[in-house]
Amino acid sequence: MINSIDNKLLAILKDNSRLSFADLGRKINLSPSAVRERVQKMEDNEVIEKYSIQINQRKLGYDIEAFILLKVFQGQLKHVIQQVATLPEVVEAHRITGSQNIHLKVLLKSQLDLQKLIDKLMNFGDTNTFLILSKI
Repeated sequence: MINSIDNKLLAILKDNSRLSFADLGRKINLSPSAVRERVQKMEDNEVIEKYSIQINQRKLGYDIEAFILLKVFQGQLKHVIQQVATLPEVVEAHRITGSQNIHLKVLLKSQLDLQKLIDKLMNFGDTNTFLILSKI
């Protein structure tokens, strides 16, 4: 079971997963070994699934971020899901309910790259594209 101390640890780790057990312990008034034990238990129980980094994609030249909704042609969903998984521009893909079947988050370097991706996706169904202007 997760208690309030574990929730505090999760909140701190979500903000900065690189903190040492000693630093985490100072923030919640526990010893480093107690923090390590709690974190290990949450990893073992798959409450914590992985640790990751957040990359500034604009610094790498990816200036276009967009959401694309895809309404897949009838009978093609399984095939499209397999194809979408191979597209390097897709950073997230979700099967959804509603009038569309798939929700994609894509990252591209230019409008031309976005156009090419949409052209590819139109082979699978109807698309609806939304450019991301900023994060809130």
